Amino acid sequence: MKLSTIIMFCCLILSVSSQGWRTFLREAGQGTKDMWRAYSDMREANYKNSDKYFHARGNYDAAKRGPGGAWAAKVISDVREAYPRLTDLVKHGDSGHGLADSRADQEANRWGRSGKDPNRFRPPGLPDKY
Repeated sequence: MKLSTIIMFCCLILSVSSQGWRTFLREAGQGTKDMWRAYSDMREANYKNSDKYFHARGNYDAAKRGPGGAWAAKVISDVREAYPRLTDLVKHGDSGHGLADSRADQEANRWGRSGKDPNRFRPPGLPDKY
């Protein structure tokens, strides 16, 4: 745990070196809100096979904020995919999703953060609201 904290802190320092802390933290906060909105929309939509779309959309929206938003999206995505079993068991029961699903989620996360269109993952019939 200490090593991961140190690594995250170093990444934060390196990411901020080229811009002001204030800007970076503002972007990170906005990116976090973007990720939360995508998660909330995914839960509200409750639409089959739409999770990859919402992963990509949340990362895309957050990364558009700037380096702080991209950093927040990466950290949130990595933590969620690293510990899905714990959160699933505590809150929802065993989701049945394995390593392959986690890798597919991470691909969607990277796709969105890279600035590519998240609609690549949009399932047919998902309401236009999302």
